[in-house]
Amino acid sequence: MTKEKKIAAFNPNDIGNADNNIYGLPFTPEEASLVIIPVPWEVTVSYSAGTANGPEAVYEASYQVDLYDPNVKDAWKMGMAMLPVSKKIKSTSNKLRKKAAHYIDLYAQGKDASKNNKMKQIQKEVNAGCRELNKWVKKEALKQLDKGKIPALLGGDHSTPLGLMQALAEKYKSFGILQIDAHADLRDAYEGFEYSHASIMFNALKLKEVSNLVQVGIRDYCEDEKNLIEQNKRITTFFDADIKHQEYEGATWKNICQQIIKTLPDKIYLSIDIDGLDPKLCPNTGTPVPGGFEFEQLIYLIKQLVAAKKQIIAFDINEVSPGEDEWDANVGARLLYKVANLCMVSNSITV
Repeated sequence: MTKEKKIAAFNPNDIGNADNNIYGLPFTPEEASLVIIPVPWEVTVSYSAGTANGPEAVYEASYQVDLYDPNVKDAWKMGMAMLPVSKKIKSTSNKLRKKAAHYIDLYAQGKDASKNNKMKQIQKEVNAGCRELNKWVKKEALKQLDKGKIPALLGGDHSTPLGLMQALAEKYKSFGILQIDAHADLRDAYEGFEYSHASIMFNALKLKEVSNLVQVGIRDYCEDEKNLIEQNKRITTFFDADIKHQEYEGATWKNICQQIIKTLPDKIYLSIDIDGLDPKLCPNTGTPVPGGFEFEQLIYLIKQLVAAKKQIIAFDINEVSPGEDEWDANVGARLLYKVANLCMVSNSITV
């Protein structure tokens, strides 16, 4: 059955059909305009684990999401689909996560990796595993880009999208990164792990194609990261405290969104750590921090990006940890749906 026939036969008001793809949509990755790459990986998480279960949990929760999107008429018809979750990637993550946890425990005890052979071996193995993960993500992303698809990544921890950024760097001469996050993620090989979740933006800036990094909602960072922000002209940071202080003094969120948008180029890679939201919306995420955005506040910012004719060339959503209930996954699924729809609009995808 063709995509057009599937659209004609599909009732978006029915309950989600588990025999279909994500959100119960009838499209295969080959038919979809936007393809989600799930990455069940959390090797270097330094606080609470669980994000490796994020892709599957979001997929399951997606069947409860109503397909009507007031922001985008007939949004579901544009077509999105998710690739299968790789059992091999998840298995490797689980194996390396145990070793990394042991390493981090020794590190917390004051042990020095340069003087401890066990730590040195674990560090080498974890860095090699993360390097292979980046290669895999890059390969999967390039496959989708070569097919004319918009790639999106669903983690996993926030280290996972580096391969996607590397793939985009091969396709685009220049693009900016808009990072929604509680953390700056600008640490150099945090805890000795080159591809740590706390180092994702430090590593992203190694790509010459990344024209600038705009961080929004940051509220947990170290002095080294603050110094890097002040010294590196490619980085613009809208700290959570500064945003809220502006609002307390009368600035509107619309005004602040306009300030953010002015710093961005026409082509944007959007990177969303779920902990950029208020932790009441994601209490089980790996490293929750007080403060952050309301759900609709974040959607409003992305809507303003699209209205300003910015093209979201790809995006990721990370750090969704389901916990003992479906709350975080429910929020993650709804965020993914709305961001994906707006992303497709920004790329002039039509229904």
